[in-house]
Amino acid sequence: MPIKDAPVYLDAAQRFRTLFHDAHTHAAYAPGRFEVLGNHTDYNEGFVLSAATNFGTYALASPRADDRCELTSLSVSHSAHSTVNGLAPEPETSWANYVWGVLAGLRTLGQVSTGCNILVAGDLPLGAGLASSAALEISTGLVLSTLYGISVSRLDLARIGQRAEQEFVGANTGLLDQISSLHGESHQLVMTDFRTLEVETLPFAKDMCFVMCNTRVNHALSDGQYNDRRKHCEDAAIFFDGVLDHEVTALRDVSWVEWQEHHQGMDEIRARRCAHPIGENDRVIRGRDLLMRGDLDGLGALMYESHQSSSEYFENSCPELDFVVATARSIPGVLGARLSGGGFGGSAILLTHSRDTDVIMHATTSAYRNEYDRDCETRRLIPSPGASLIG
Repeated sequence: MPIKDAPVYLDAAQRFRTLFHDAHTHAAYAPGRFEVLGNHTDYNEGFVLSAATNFGTYALASPRADDRCELTSLSVSHSAHSTVNGLAPEPETSWANYVWGVLAGLRTLGQVSTGCNILVAGDLPLGAGLASSAALEISTGLVLSTLYGISVSRLDLARIGQRAEQEFVGANTGLLDQISSLHGESHQLVMTDFRTLEVETLPFAKDMCFVMCNTRVNHALSDGQYNDRRKHCEDAAIFFDGVLDHEVTALRDVSWVEWQEHHQGMDEIRARRCAHPIGENDRVIRGRDLLMRGDLDGLGALMYESHQSSSEYFENSCPELDFVVATARSIPGVLGARLSGGGFGGSAILLTHSRDTDVIMHATTSAYRNEYDRDCETRRLIPSPGASLIG
């Protein structure tokens, strides 16, 4: 269904008119993302294999005559306001900080002299590890840059979203989420080199898809765990730069063999933490080759391997995610499974044939309910087009 005909967008347009007493003048859409391989490799200048989702966020906007910025989210049923000269992080409305951070970033590229009305809505589950924050940043970035006539490249827009998370939210994230949201293509996976920021899309079989299993375990990257892991990786890169006979500016420069040879010279925590992105880089390269050969069984095996590394080395999994992945191994038709996103909760994704998704979702939800006496959420994830304006 074209995004301009989606029920979520049509409802948002009607709600905008009711709320602001006039129709919106500009609109944009940005999808979430899921990561197939390449967990926590983006800020280590490594590689990631990801995709834009078939769920996302709509942003509708119109200009105001004064300097006031009125923001409403239908997803969280909350409103916030600021002024174009008073943009600052708001501890009581953390979701709004993503938008204020994006608007502040756009102001560095062009003139923003008047305020605006903004309404955001979507069908992307919040806190599920599918980059709902990046979808919010990119959709509002697209709509506001168009509203104010500010020319911004896709890479600059991704960087504006990243700075919004770092400076207005407090999560020292990489660029994976924003780049995936911007570069997605229908039935294509997105391969990104985060040293050069080169992006290519790789064909993904149309009869295959992924199943999301949202554990509903709170997923928040601004509580310190994400930043701690990143600091451990940066410390490890400094260590390897001092012991290897070649330059190391990031963990991307360290091979698995080099980790095996030298990790005992580090403290145990940092040695385990850095093992994960080092191994992930190798898995992404192998995964790309398997994908190009059509070996989806091999790709699925790497997903299982990736999750084991997350759980054992990086410790960004949780019992619920480990349970889902272990359960997936016993369900016929599942080729691979792993956590997706920053971790510490959120979702696991399962690689499968499209024909098997209903059976797999039922088996997963039943097992989860029996184990935890509560429901998880399952959805079919299809690699989909990236962010765009709505004409």
